[in-house]
Amino acid sequence: MQCVDSSPEVLTFRLPITAGPDRLDKVLAQHIPEHSRSRLQSWVEAGQVWVNGTPAKVRQKVGPGDHIEVHVQPAPEQQAFTPENVDFEVVAQSPDWVVVNKPAGLVTHPGAGNWSGTLLNGLLFRFPELASVARAGIVHRLDKDTSGLLVVARNETTQTHLVRLLQARSVKRVYAALVHGNVMKKGTVNRPIGRDPHVPVKMTVERPIAPKEAITHYAPVGRGRDLAGHAVSHVRCELETGRTHQIRVHMASIRHPLVADVLYGGRCVAGAQRQMLHAHALSFIDPASDASVSFEAPLPPDFKAVMEQLSWDV
Repeated sequence: MQCVDSSPEVLTFRLPITAGPDRLDKVLAQHIPEHSRSRLQSWVEAGQVWVNGTPAKVRQKVGPGDHIEVHVQPAPEQQAFTPENVDFEVVAQSPDWVVVNKPAGLVTHPGAGNWSGTLLNGLLFRFPELASVARAGIVHRLDKDTSGLLVVARNETTQTHLVRLLQARSVKRVYAALVHGNVMKKGTVNRPIGRDPHVPVKMTVERPIAPKEAITHYAPVGRGRDLAGHAVSHVRCELETGRTHQIRVHMASIRHPLVADVLYGGRCVAGAQRQMLHAHALSFIDPASDASVSFEAPLPPDFKAVMEQLSWDV
C-alpha cells in the first residue's frame, strides 16, 4: 500500500497494482498498525472509511488500484475531558465550590468503558473554569448506581482545602441505605478494604490486596419486610473514611448486604433496580468563611418507590 496523501485527520491510500484481494479490515490493520483492528472496524462501521468514494463495510474485499480514505477518529479516552451537556442537579454553589446531587446511573469520572457522558463531562460543560482544575475539581466520588451529594472544587486552592479536610476526616458524609435482614442496634465496622484477589471488580475485607483503613458507622432507622416476608432494614451510614464501595462491602461483611447490590450478595426485591444507597447529607468547612456548611438531598423517586413496596414495622 502506498500513501498518496495524509494529514492528522485523513489518510488517503491507493493499493498497488500488485496487491492481492483481501478483506478491508485486515488490510487496514496491516498498514495502520498504530490502531487496533477493533478500533479500525469501529471507524468502518461509523462510515469513516471510504473505498473508491463509497462508504465501506467491515468485511468488504479490496484489491489492486482501490482508493481508500480513512478519517482518523480520536480514541475514546482522548474525549474524557470534553464538555458535554449532562443532566444533574446543582444543590448549591459559591465562587469556590459546587454541591451536586448526582442521579443514580451517572458515572462520576471517566474511566475504562465510560469515557464520555460522565458527571465530569457535565461539570466542564456547565462550569468551563473547571478545565483548569485537576479532575475538573472532583475530590470524592460516588459509585455509578449510588445517588446523592458530592462537592466539587472550582479552583485549586479549594481543591487542596477539601482534600485536606477529607484526609483529616472532617467532611461529614451520611448515607441512607436499605439492607437485607434486621439491623437491631447501631454499630461500627472497622475493617481494612482492598481489591478482591479473585474478582477484580470487587473490593473485600477478606484477604484484600493492598488494604486501606476503612471505618463505617451505622444505625437502624426502620425495620420492615418485603412481600415474601424477608426482613429489610432502613439504615443510616456515616463514613469516617472513603474507600471504594466502602458501605457496600462493610454492610455485606456483617451479613446485611444492600438491597439489589448483586455484586455483594444483595437481592432485587420490591422493584429495586440498583443498590439502595443514597448520599443524603454532606457538610464541610467553607474555605472562604471558615464556617461549616451543610446540605441534604431527599431520597430520589426510585428509592422512595422501593420503600413504599415494603411493610414497615418500626
